[in-house]
Amino acid sequence: MSSTRSHDATDAHGEIRAAVVDAPGASPRVRSVTLPPRTPGSTLMAVVAAPVNPLDLVIASGTFHSARHEAPYVPGSECVGVVLASDRYQPGSWVYAECHASPDTPGSLATQVVVDDKNVLALPEGIDPVQAAAVGNSGTAAFMPLVEEAGLRSGETVLVLGATGAVGQLAIQVAHRRGAGRVVGVARDRSALERLPALGADAILDLRAEESAEALAERLRAAAGPVDVVLDGVYGMPLEAALQVCAPRARIVNVGNPAGATARLPAGLLRGKQLTLSGFAGLHTPLRAKEAALTWLWTSLGRGELRVDVRTFPLDDLPSAWQAQAVSPHAKCVVVPQDGGLHKHTGTTRTPRDRSTHP
Repeated sequence: MSSTRSHDATDAHGEIRAAVVDAPGASPRVRSVTLPPRTPGSTLMAVVAAPVNPLDLVIASGTFHSARHEAPYVPGSECVGVVLASDRYQPGSWVYAECHASPDTPGSLATQVVVDDKNVLALPEGIDPVQAAAVGNSGTAAFMPLVEEAGLRSGETVLVLGATGAVGQLAIQVAHRRGAGRVVGVARDRSALERLPALGADAILDLRAEESAEALAERLRAAAGPVDVVLDGVYGMPLEAALQVCAPRARIVNVGNPAGATARLPAGLLRGKQLTLSGFAGLHTPLRAKEAALTWLWTSLGRGELRVDVRTFPLDDLPSAWQAQAVSPHAKCVVVPQDGGLHKHTGTTRTPRDRSTHP
């Protein structure tokens, strides 16, 4: 790793290394910034693993529906790290944190971050910090819609639209391990789709250019049969097709819309099948409401029951991680800001290891 400065605390001027987005649509660059001082009720932590999420990119683009920052800011929506100073958490302890980045509140793509205590959770003993970070945002976006929102029941058929992304891959595994009778994954990349049966998919289906919703619905019907639960990560035409193969009283939860901002929903179909269509937004869900999901995810990771492909990047190579995420890497891009010697400064031994995989 490229950073070599001490991580015991910020220096006398609060200078840290961080990614900075200078204006909407600008690519991030890494430079020194001043970290605001920790105040009562917040935790200062050394960042060990900070995922680059689609949310980070869309906020930085200036097109996100819920946030737009005109002034420079440090992006990053989540991380795992080691506590340096806190009124609630023991210095040297490992924690997971959610960050609501803004010009006034630096995010997690930095060597250090200050986070409100309500957005910090203690990490289970012994879990790998990079893997733990990798299933945070993505894992809750898979688990909560399937298990808590849709109420997945044993034996039901689950359809995952956008199954080769980080959320989709975890959704396949969650559905399989929570007792789904049949799990079907749908996405565009055929080679990435072919990895899904090893994760628990019973069938896979590729999206085809210029295909109509009716044609896709016929293929979905043959692959899945009547569908009880849909985790929709794409919206647009694929969702229109999925609605046609839903069983009566099916539950559909949308978590993203790369296939389009709109979808046609015939009133007769909605009422005739008595469908439930809802949306899940992790950004608007408090961390404490995610605790049960994260506990399940971290416990499953610790038991070796979940697989997540991770590509790690040093902080100074953040532009490469940003670019990789922009082209849908079928893996989780995680920035590792430290120099591999964090334990020298904090007394900890759970240092991240490079586990890069290539999609």
